[in-house]
Amino acid sequence: MAPEPTYYITTPIYYVNDAPHIGHMYTTLACDVLARFKRLDGYRVRFLTGTDEHGQKVQKAAIAAGLTPLDFTDRVSGNFRDLAAHMHFTNDDFIRTTEARHRRSCQALWQRLIERGHIYLGSYAGWYAVRDEAFYGEGELIAGPGGEKLAPTGAPVEWVEEPSYFFRLSAWQAPLLRFYAENPDFIAPDSRRNEVISFVAGGLQDLSVSRTTFDWGIPVPGDDRHVMYVWLDALTNYITAVGFPDVECADYRTFWPADLHMVGKDILRFHAVYWPAFLMAADLAPPRRVFAHGWWTNEGQKISKSLGNVIDPNEIVARYGLDAVRYFMLREVPFGADGDFSHRAIVGRINGDLANDLGNLAQRSLSMIQQYCGGVLPDPGPLTDDDRVLLEAAGRLTDRVRGHLERQMFHLALTAIWETVASANVYVDRQGPWALRKSDPPRMQTVLSVLAETIRRIALLLQPFIPDAASRLLDQLAVPAAERGFAALAPGHRIASGAVLPKPSGVFPRFVEDGAAGTEKAGKGRG
Repeated sequence: MAPEPTYYITTPIYYVNDAPHIGHMYTTLACDVLARFKRLDGYRVRFLTGTDEHGQKVQKAAIAAGLTPLDFTDRVSGNFRDLAAHMHFTNDDFIRTTEARHRRSCQALWQRLIERGHIYLGSYAGWYAVRDEAFYGEGELIAGPGGEKLAPTGAPVEWVEEPSYFFRLSAWQAPLLRFYAENPDFIAPDSRRNEVISFVAGGLQDLSVSRTTFDWGIPVPGDDRHVMYVWLDALTNYITAVGFPDVECADYRTFWPADLHMVGKDILRFHAVYWPAFLMAADLAPPRRVFAHGWWTNEGQKISKSLGNVIDPNEIVARYGLDAVRYFMLREVPFGADGDFSHRAIVGRINGDLANDLGNLAQRSLSMIQQYCGGVLPDPGPLTDDDRVLLEAAGRLTDRVRGHLERQMFHLALTAIWETVASANVYVDRQGPWALRKSDPPRMQTVLSVLAETIRRIALLLQPFIPDAASRLLDQLAVPAAERGFAALAPGHRIASGAVLPKPSGVFPRFVEDGAAGTEKAGKGRG
């Protein structure tokens, strides 16, 4: 018997200096879709998210809020847990870097690096951006509007001089370049891969990995005057969650190395340069893949607190519906590129793709089965070329979607599904079962059977993307819960004729607004 395939996927752990926003939702949503897809495809999945709770920025935010760092992180971390629950994310674990298991893991990784000669004590003098929790070389800085020095991200920098432990990152330039060459799929998309390779090829300097000017962090083993640099602390969460430092435990042996770290493009360097270097220096396997996605704007404007246009995930879900938001964010732009969240665009997707295309296909097909066949799934008769073309397209869809998701091309996976939706809509118009009802009832039954099978396959594949709506659609097709995994998409599997279907109801209501007031009148419910 073949071993059960496994899949370990992670979000970055989110920094708790502020409330969750659309960027956090976007990253976790992408991971949730992949985790759901893999589970349905027969994999044993580990899906991790959590919060990054140490560092100078968190300490400053806590002081500003009049709280201790621990009280502050308890509160803000809870907001991220609440977001995951509200969005119906299916993470298996939620890690906090203030947990005892994580402290043990970080200190054990540090000890491995010390024992292998990759960390030494020195002193640091250079530019540091508190907002980014990152060090920058003089050549990386840019001039601000008043001539002040800024990080390349636009964050203010300050000159820091203090004793520091250093990681011998400079020794890993050649090994990292060799690793990238031998593992061409390690960094995606390709544009980001090229950026990382160019950065590493330009030369690496040893990395400061401890701080002494604040104390909100994990103490360095044997020298508690220092706390670990927040990124060494944060990145270690991925192995903490699978049992490190016990590299012989079942979870570590089963799930490490991680199959995919999903990150925003702003933190790619930490994941694609520092993290594999730390791991290889500690004689641990690096992850298999890091994907860096783009950022969102709001109605064409950069999102920022100063502009007051931060998008609250809870508010957009309340307005448009959970499935509609999930669909829009993964369909609207090529995954990896930047995207714009606009009211016009999401309403266009809801009313066009969801209500008109998929919703209309399902509603009229199921209504005809209800009206013309007494609600009983009909037996198919002999198939015509038109029938075979649609069924074969629906049959190929599984491999097409699987292939796109292996490369994290969510938009292409959804495009492929909607191509089949479009083909099915053309098919039903061309076949005209309403006319066949009088002229050729057996042929009508075949057409409706072909449509039911096509919709079944579409609904099964849509479960990871729009789980609530897909579930309701499968309910209306009387597909048993035990037959909703992707094994039911294998060749030879078809919808069972003779099943009694419930009276159909619309899965995707249109989003309708009052043009004068600009507020929705109806259809704002679930996607």
